[in-house]
Amino acid sequence: MSYSTADSLPPVTLDDVRGAQKMLTGVARVTAMEGSRHLSQLVGAPVHLKCENLQRTGSFKLRGGYVRIAGLLPEERAAGVVAASAGNHAQGVALASSLLGVHSTVFMPKGAPLPKISATQDYGAEVRLYGQVVDETLAAAQEYAAETGAVFIHPFDHPDIIAGQGTVGLEILEQCPEVRTIVVGIGGGGLAAGIAMAVKSLRPDVRIVGVQAAGAAAYPPSLAAGHPVAVENPVTMADGIKVGRPGEVPFRIIGDLVDEVRTVSEDELATALLLCLERAKLVVEPAGASPVAALLSDPGAFEGPVVAVLSGGNVDPVLLERVLRHGMAAQGRYLAVRLRLTDRPGALATLLGVLSVVDANVLDVSHVRTDPRLGLTEAEVELHLETKGRTHCVEVGQALREAGYTVIG
Repeated sequence: MSYSTADSLPPVTLDDVRGAQKMLTGVARVTAMEGSRHLSQLVGAPVHLKCENLQRTGSFKLRGGYVRIAGLLPEERAAGVVAASAGNHAQGVALASSLLGVHSTVFMPKGAPLPKISATQDYGAEVRLYGQVVDETLAAAQEYAAETGAVFIHPFDHPDIIAGQGTVGLEILEQCPEVRTIVVGIGGGGLAAGIAMAVKSLRPDVRIVGVQAAGAAAYPPSLAAGHPVAVENPVTMADGIKVGRPGEVPFRIIGDLVDEVRTVSEDELATALLLCLERAKLVVEPAGASPVAALLSDPGAFEGPVVAVLSGGNVDPVLLERVLRHGMAAQGRYLAVRLRLTDRPGALATLLGVLSVVDANVLDVSHVRTDPRLGLTEAEVELHLETKGRTHCVEVGQALREAGYTVIG
């Protein structure tokens, strides 16, 4: 769903992005650019991480939100602003409004993570919980704007928002002037459009690659059709890029300036998040890890030096735990096995001894003794193991079979 008419809005220019950069001086951080030895080895060229997960509020969203609100007329500021978001945009608008002395109301879905709700309130916004999905929340925010006169701050579909996000592109060129490829996640498209506008205006030779979650990939069919196309019921853990329809304004820019849009799977997102945490020591949300997921899925496709934009780090701790487990499972570092053994004293100890020999760490053990499929003296055991990778999983299974156990699953 789009909330603006692209043809009625002015285009975004390099001068707009440069003006936004001046406006953001002392407000937004110039975030770090960190090299990644592991990714560089995979790609065969230098890979750098643009750490917008370390930006104030934990994502790039402060940039565009501040520029948009700072550009309001005095009477518009007096009426206040309203936004709708499940997290990052909410926090960006809340902090930007507080810095500019503007009252903000933020609508968030009822199921939004508690840490994100609390952070939005702490940044100064009045939070209202409405709806189960973001589309319902957006509709409620627009209705509130119509009733109260508050200015609706769209998360991506406005030139000021795009200009603010484009300052990331200027920083990339300053920090890594030799860059050949920039990889950035795409939801509605504000960040990718801003970066593409800034970078291509100065360095048309730099390749811009957008990344979407496969379960919420609205841009590939939209680009093929030549206009924004909605994806029904987008599904992905990467809520930061879980947008069902491209924005009208960013769509025009991305169609003209972004060289390629790739998709990544949920397993690839989880693996990328785990890599950022283990290798780079960076907490990154699934959307922020999407460029790394693209590099992992096809490392030979990117000319270096490469800059991967880690767009945000606001991940709910509960989701982080699940994603890390999923990422470890995708790498073969978790193994669940079921097998039957004789239900007698010492049988479990014998089984655990076999696992100890092959250095598999037992995380959980459960027994079933009353299933009608089992014999009178049998018990079924399910084991959850931590392993060292796929090769180790094969070794564990082989050791169990050689010890006389029948592995059921």
